[in-house]
Amino acid sequence: MRQQGQTQRERALLDRAIAAHPADPAIHNAHGLRALSDQAFDVAITSFTNAVAADPTEPALRLNLAAAYRAKGDVGGERQSLQDTLDLDQLHFMARLRLAELLQREGELSGAAPHWSAVLQIARNAAERSDAILEIERRASRFLDEHNAAYAQALDVELGAPLAEAATSDRFKACAEYTLGRRKIYHNVCAGVHFPFLPADEFFDRAHFPWLAELEAATPQIRAEALALIANGASAIRPYVRLDAGTPQNKWSSLDDSPEWSACFLWEQGAQNEAICALCPDTASALARVPQTQLPGKAPSAFFSILQANGKIPPHTGVTNTRAIVHLPLVVPDGCGFRVGGETRAWREGEAFVFDDTIEHEAWNHSDQHRVVLIFDVWNPHLTVAEQEHLKKLFAVADRRTSPEAFGT
Repeated sequence: MRQQGQTQRERALLDRAIAAHPADPAIHNAHGLRALSDQAFDVAITSFTNAVAADPTEPALRLNLAAAYRAKGDVGGERQSLQDTLDLDQLHFMARLRLAELLQREGELSGAAPHWSAVLQIARNAAERSDAILEIERRASRFLDEHNAAYAQALDVELGAPLAEAATSDRFKACAEYTLGRRKIYHNVCAGVHFPFLPADEFFDRAHFPWLAELEAATPQIRAEALALIANGASAIRPYVRLDAGTPQNKWSSLDDSPEWSACFLWEQGAQNEAICALCPDTASALARVPQTQLPGKAPSAFFSILQANGKIPPHTGVTNTRAIVHLPLVVPDGCGFRVGGETRAWREGEAFVFDDTIEHEAWNHSDQHRVVLIFDVWNPHLTVAEQEHLKKLFAVADRRTSPEAFGT
């Protein structure tokens, strides 16, 4: 009767069917669809409500009820029916879409955003991506882009002043930038000993290291000694990366035994290179005045790091967060940079900084000259003296039970 356009006859048959089978959800649903087409919205709502009562586990019936409420202009009824549908199936695509549309129409943009985000994820994972699905995906992306841009702008207005103030903590700035979607939060990744519950500082506050100013004052002498070593082609200058034979291809392969990144060690895994220290007495003296980590067979380490023109050190993480790494820049041409986690800094000759190398970091030299930095390790400043002493014992015991490489620096 419907196909033939005999709507009166269709209605009569549906009424008879309901009378004969009052608990059949399909008949109530068909009756509701007829009423919806007739714009008899109250009748449609009653029919779909009866269908839901007859089969409360079928999401499509609740979705039809939501459509009837929408047609009537009953926002509360539509919202509840859509939520009831999602309570049955959180991945119901049409329910997510209709609820996103409803909240957007009502101006509840923050409420709409997570539903549009879910719509976008479901659409992208759909087995069949029809033109209709692609158009919905574009709508979702457009809404989220505009919403996020407006949110970021509002936060910029509110937070612009605090973020520009030097007194604002770095961790609040990182929180704000993360909230704005402008940075990633990095965590410690330790190849060796991981000391739990230490703050994951990317760059440590200088206040932890009151001896930095004295070290920086010795920069001219230290730079002169490093440049003399390089100019004389000291045999102790060697590639920093030296992989064991048979090592599978990895991010270090291009630097394996390459002078692109080389080093000259004054101290290496707790052993002093007496010949190099004799050639660099001012550097050795400056190192003797800082509280380097003392772990026999492991620390201290101190070396001149030489990154050649157009050289790059790939993103990587270190061994243990019990230490902090000090950089004293000696020769820094334009085009050099250094990133730790979400913060990128330019080296400045004679200005030292200290960072946690178990947070992903990388370096580059885009100039046509070499870059030279003095690098050495000290204890992580968040460790207590007692914890440092306990760690010395821990490493000593480990040395008696396993190879030094397992706890290398």
